[in-house]
Amino acid sequence: MLRFKVLASVVPLAVVALFARGEFSTGPRPCIEIAGASLQIAALSWQAERHVSFTSDPGRATVRVQISDSAEAADFTVIDDIDSTEPGACESHSPPQLVAISSSPSPSEPVIYLSTEGPADYRIFVRSKSFSARDAAALIVSARGAQPRVVAASL
Repeated sequence: MLRFKVLASVVPLAVVALFARGEFSTGPRPCIEIAGASLQIAALSWQAERHVSFTSDPGRATVRVQISDSAEAADFTVIDDIDSTEPGACESHSPPQLVAISSSPSPSEPVIYLSTEGPADYRIFVRSKSFSARDAAALIVSARGAQPRVVAASL
């Protein structure tokens, strides 16, 4: 009976520990390293230090990201043709800063308009099995910080 009580108390603690670390997701999450610091898409949004959201309305965007047709025209390029990532490919001396993609925008967080047309603050090129264009946009905007809105000049 004592063994059952110990088992009954240990199992929930193990589940809570796994949930707190976000280890329910399988496989590596998109990650980039810039200037010795790494940023990674969070498995759970409450774990993230940084949050971004996306909009389909360019008027609500604080940052515009264009999906480029060529790697040469892009500010940020992700190309991979492998099924698995290299161990330690996104390691830095400190733990990665986690980035969450929120479903509802907050006034203090970047709101990204992702499109194939300009004008744009950043241009990305993504051909990857592990990254989506949204992941790449979220990571580059979080790494560089939000810029003021792009305003088209009319003459």
